[in-house]
Amino acid sequence: MQTAAVKWIGAQKFVATSPSGHALDLDCDRDSNQAPGPMELLIMALGTCTATDVVLVLEKKRQKLESLEVLVSGERAAAPPAVWTKIEILFRLRGQLEEAAVQRAIGLSQEKYCSVAAMLKKTAALTHRYEIVND
Repeated sequence: MQTAAVKWIGAQKFVATSPSGHALDLDCDRDSNQAPGPMELLIMALGTCTATDVVLVLEKKRQKLESLEVLVSGERAAAPPAVWTKIEILFRLRGQLEEAAVQRAIGLSQEKYCSVAAMLKKTAALTHRYEIVND
């Protein structure tokens, strides 16, 4: 079993330590906004999870990825618990890339590999799109 630790440091601020020992400040007060909040971390985790999958799949397909930016936008329910209800992921890729390889990499991430996406799909409609940027 993996364990995360969360320590209250005053007001609505906390330090969370991951099971691997990395500490991160959190601020649940959006007015003071001195660190990300828990729900922000979820869409950040989604972007990172799916970006990792896409990079790894494109490497295996011998694609020449030069850069990848993932923008994750979402809407939350109006009433508590204000879960994510709609999330859109935009993949912005640059490099010598075959479109079919990009589509396959994103599809595999969203349908098979990204555990964060699998969890969020239980409450949110997830959609994605991509842009291949060429100079």
